Amino acid sequence: MAESIVDFTSGNIAKKILLFSFPLFLGNLFQQLYNAADTLIVGNFLGSDALAAVSSSGSLIFMMVGFFNGMAVGAGVVISHAAGAGDRQRAERAIHTDIAFGCIAGIAITLFAVIFTPKILRWIKTPDNLLPLSSDYFRIYSLGIFFSVLYNILMGIMNALGDSKHPLYYLIISSLINIVLDLFFIGVLGLGVGSAAFATILSQAVSSILCFIRLMKGIGGVRISIRSIRIAGRELKAIISSGLPSGLQNSIVGFANTVVQASVNIFPAAAIAGFGVYAKIEGFVLLPISTISLSLTTCVAQILGAGDIQRARTGARTGLLMDILSGEAVGVLLFLFAPFLFRLFSDDPDVVAFGVRQARIEAFFYFLPALSHGAAGILRGAGKAFVPMLVLLASWCVVRVLFIRVMLLLFNDINVIYTAYPVTWLVSSAVFLVFLLSGKYLQLKRIRHD
Repeated sequence: MAESIVDFTSGNIAKKILLFSFPLFLGNLFQQLYNAADTLIVGNFLGSDALAAVSSSGSLIFMMVGFFNGMAVGAGVVISHAAGAGDRQRAERAIHTDIAFGCIAGIAITLFAVIFTPKILRWIKTPDNLLPLSSDYFRIYSLGIFFSVLYNILMGIMNALGDSKHPLYYLIISSLINIVLDLFFIGVLGLGVGSAAFATILSQAVSSILCFIRLMKGIGGVRISIRSIRIAGRELKAIISSGLPSGLQNSIVGFANTVVQASVNIFPAAAIAGFGVYAKIEGFVLLPISTISLSLTTCVAQILGAGDIQRARTGARTGLLMDILSGEAVGVLLFLFAPFLFRLFSDDPDVVAFGVRQARIEAFFYFLPALSHGAAGILRGAGKAFVPMLVLLASWCVVRVLFIRVMLLLFNDINVIYTAYPVTWLVSSAVFLVFLLSGKYLQLKRIRHD
């Protein structure tokens, strides 16, 4: 394979996971910088109300694009399996089907979001004083959701083929474009929150085009052609079978997050802004967790595609331990540096106080989502995507929403919302731990779709 491609089927597994994860980590780091740029620049130039307006849209955006991002993960499993088995033709059919599906879905979700913006924002109880600003940002951002969906699908394809470096290069370029345009539109021209969303659209379009060009040139002997972009029934069935659980999981988690956001929106604007800033900071905290988990998915899928079950077991154990240790390490750093981090986004002492309070409640528990994400990555790579879907939906959606709704009736305190996260992380981790210790995930003889 080319130097930029990581082959998990041979060599030291821990080294391969780190080798694959590092550019993936850097790519996700720039993705978070990309996502945080709007919040950081809006908070510093336009004030707390504008910051709250931008922050209130985060859960909605994740809910809309999360399904297709989850489908991209499932498609990646199908592609990795075909590539690991040396079936280039099937890998190319799956890739072209994935792109065709993503284009259709991206157009559909863009139209839906633009048309129903006011109703969606009112549904999550956006305060009347924030509604005009929130509408401007969300509607303009929605115009570029197509590029967000397409980029995540193309990036997933490249990662599935073992190339995690080029997505990093392209993301660095687009992140810098986004930041420069944000500063120009808001800091120099003095435009409103809508201009931040427009900057995001332009930068996402650049990253999508660069990924597409790379795939047209070919990765590991697999390449795409514009003329070949169509849906192949067999591959679409495999992609849906593998990706639907992750897609539904993301969508339902996103839906649950919007319900949580609606609960946050009953508190003052400073609390809404603090909660939104924490979500951006948490995106950075979760980087090592999510990148190792994604690496585990590709690692297990490739090795099982090559038929080496014992090596897949070793890779699963090694990666999971790496995930847990990294999760707790970044949690400790969050606890120590929380005040400094929140002051980067806002000089409003109330916004900082709300954010730091949430960080201090949750920081030492990040080994729990690390365990959950790592276990989910292993199971997805093994084709057992329904197990993590059911566990995470039950704990991070149903239990979390019920906990918040019931406890807020008893204690009208935003600390209830903050506490709900470690509580539900504990629930999912306990279930995953029981499942892993039972050895069921080791009983893998081939990739299958539950």
